[in-house]
Amino acid sequence: MKPPFVQTSQRLDRRAFLRAGAVSIGLPLLDAMVPVGWTARARAAAVNLSPRRIVLVHRPLGSYHPFLYPASAGPNFEATRFLQKMESHRGSFTLFSGMSHPGYPNSHGTEPAIFTGVSSFNEKDLHNSVSLDQVAAANIGDATRFRHLPLGSVWSQSLSWNSKGVPTPHEPNVKTMFQRLFVDGTTEEIRREMGRLRDGMSILDQVRGQMHSLARTLGAGDRERLDLLETSIREAEQQLQQEQVWANRPRPAVNAKPTDFESSQDRSDMRRKWYSLVHLALQTDSSRVIVLSLSEHAGVAEIQHHDASHHGKDPAKIEQLAKYEESEFQLLSSFLDKLKASDESGSSLLDKTQVLSVSNLGDASAHSSNNLPVLLAGGGHKHQGHIAFNQEKNEPLCNLYVRMLQQLGIEADRFGSSSGVLDIG
Repeated sequence: MKPPFVQTSQRLDRRAFLRAGAVSIGLPLLDAMVPVGWTARARAAAVNLSPRRIVLVHRPLGSYHPFLYPASAGPNFEATRFLQKMESHRGSFTLFSGMSHPGYPNSHGTEPAIFTGVSSFNEKDLHNSVSLDQVAAANIGDATRFRHLPLGSVWSQSLSWNSKGVPTPHEPNVKTMFQRLFVDGTTEEIRREMGRLRDGMSILDQVRGQMHSLARTLGAGDRERLDLLETSIREAEQQLQQEQVWANRPRPAVNAKPTDFESSQDRSDMRRKWYSLVHLALQTDSSRVIVLSLSEHAGVAEIQHHDASHHGKDPAKIEQLAKYEESEFQLLSSFLDKLKASDESGSSLLDKTQVLSVSNLGDASAHSSNNLPVLLAGGGHKHQGHIAFNQEKNEPLCNLYVRMLQQLGIEADRFGSSSGVLDIG
């Protein structure tokens, strides 16, 4: 049998992997992956040869468009009330207007499909498809401790769906997630964990055999249902295998502690903690694929976020809503500040990370699923400031998703309800 790699004078493909069974481990940037004669500094600064990452942020209740969208398109827009909070990142983000998932009903219930863009949406009987994060994780997730991190509020629905359209569980507790990422267990705890992983693999092997035997006695409809179960079992195995690889490796040390991530009744404070956790996960390369689902604000003064978003053009409610949204854009800007300040091999973590912020509603006051607020930052794109599409005949949001997959180095020409690929540089 040929060894996986033989030392030669030829260049090594930057996408090469070490493979052990079903586990693929991405190699770090090696000299053999870059052109002869490059300086060490130039090699380190090559963004395209470094790990690429993606963060998908969903925030509820749309946005108040008059305070968000500039009057003109292009990079030289006059900053609106909300975009003033993002002014320090001008040139590092693109705001899109006139985008949506075509054919979606005007309803809060479209939230579970925001990152799938399933072409046929039935709110009462949703047959979802694979989500953007899962496609990314299948291609770039095996080199880290966590293939993907679905995170968010306990009240939110899952936004992450596997290849069979089955929702993947998300972690609603920020402190619990911090401990999973950064707190090592004792020797005894690690021993028990290794035993749990071995037992889990054994159970899955037994279940698969029983399932295949059962399938031979069932009709087509039931076999399809078992196929969904088999997909879930296969994904559980992949997760167990990845956990086994990392179980004995110490977790990265960070300048934070679990008490920094205690739950709070202040929703802005909780958002800040989630963003801080995501930054630490990216900075330590604990995961390269993250979905963050943010909940509604609990309320400032007397008016709740949800009530303010359904303002009915009441100036007082619009002003209250604006305060919530200003806070959201300020927190997003602060998160981008952290990524920009984090150096990785001569460039910033923001250059390596696509950060998408989006809502499943455009105008929550009308429950509109058109003209969604879509902002993409970082990731090495040549950002265009404000790109404006037709407000009546929207550009499919999935066209942007295809472009984002391509930016991760994934060969994709369609996704969800896409009609093509969006060219944003």
